[in-house]
Amino acid sequence: MVQERETRVDHDIKVSDNAEAARFEITVDGRLAGFAEYRRRPGRLVFTHTEIGDEFEGQGLGSRLVREALDSVRAEGLSIVPLCRFVRRYVERHPEYQDLVAEAAH
Repeated sequence: MVQERETRVDHDIKVSDNAEAARFEITVDGRLAGFAEYRRRPGRLVFTHTEIGDEFEGQGLGSRLVREALDSVRAEGLSIVPLCRFVRRYVERHPEYQDLVAEAAH
């Protein structure tokens, strides 16, 4: 009997802040997989839209993108305004990030 083993494929996944484009981007093996757009305001980032390319959906990349973006916001000492539904839902499901939401956005 031959046992099938699940082959795990490691990809080079990176999240970076493309300040010039005003968005956090996630790349997989050097290819743009998605982004989280924002508007920078004094002391905060207003997240307006998050998008993951069709071929990259269902891989947890949106959550990773938002998590790393929020970690970056925290490191900068900023707060967020989650106008984007995806970011808002992520924060609702992960209470450890709720302290980042700007008071006026609660």
